[in-house]
Amino acid sequence: MRIEEMFKTGKPVLSFEIFPPKRNRELEEIDDTLKVLCELEPDFISVTFGAGGSGISSRTVELAKKIRRDYHVEPLVHLTCLNYTKQEICEILNELEAAGLENILALRGDRNPDVEPKQDFQYASDLVKFIREYGGFHISGACYPEGHTEAKNRIQDIRNLKHKVDEGVTHLVSQLFFDNEFFYGFQEKARIAGIDVPIEAGIMPVINKAQIERMVSLCGASLPAKFQRIMSKYENRKEALFDAGMAYAVSQIVELLANDVDGIHIFTMNNPKVAKRICTEIRNLI
Repeated sequence: MRIEEMFKTGKPVLSFEIFPPKRNRELEEIDDTLKVLCELEPDFISVTFGAGGSGISSRTVELAKKIRRDYHVEPLVHLTCLNYTKQEICEILNELEAAGLENILALRGDRNPDVEPKQDFQYASDLVKFIREYGGFHISGACYPEGHTEAKNRIQDIRNLKHKVDEGVTHLVSQLFFDNEFFYGFQEKARIAGIDVPIEAGIMPVINKAQIERMVSLCGASLPAKFQRIMSKYENRKEALFDAGMAYAVSQIVELLANDVDGIHIFTMNNPKVAKRICTEIRNLI
């Protein structure tokens, strides 16, 4: 089922993100995580492409195939392009098509200072256009409530996003954020700009201070004062930080749902406890 169709039911869409393990043994063990996630009946599960956009791993495709085959949940396969030629991307699309995987999250990918980028794709919109012309895929895209870190300003960022949608994106997943006002403001600007595709809110629960700070350094998300107080107070108490982080994430989601958000996308960090805890709290709201 194409993801764009999931937003026509009138209910907010619920989805999770996981990443493919680095070792074959861990790929087998990920069933423990998938069993918990799929019991929660998500609309789809996205599978990341590779740390820093460094390259595709066959584990991405294998994990996506497993999600569909063994758990009957639709996978969304991340695909980055900065370090690939058109021929290489075409080969990947052939592989996805052969596997029956029709939903792609088209991304530029992060720049790696140790890897010289290829020149065929400069932006995610270039990849979106290429996939659309190839045909046969639903294309999702990323968006940034606080603006992309490389954009000159938010106006330019919205214009770039509109171009990406015009090239063929029919569903957007937002980068993580910790202040809902950023999401509401971004969503309003996107609608004014004529971006009328569904926009899912990306939520990253706090379970480890160092991990969150690392993610924030990569994507540029702001840390509200109340959020910082939580981390400072409980950073040395693992279980307390987990509880406080879950409560914060749930409060974000509850407010977003009350404001009729199109969907919630939870970055699980492959931790089934995270998804299960949140979904237990919001099950009756979805």
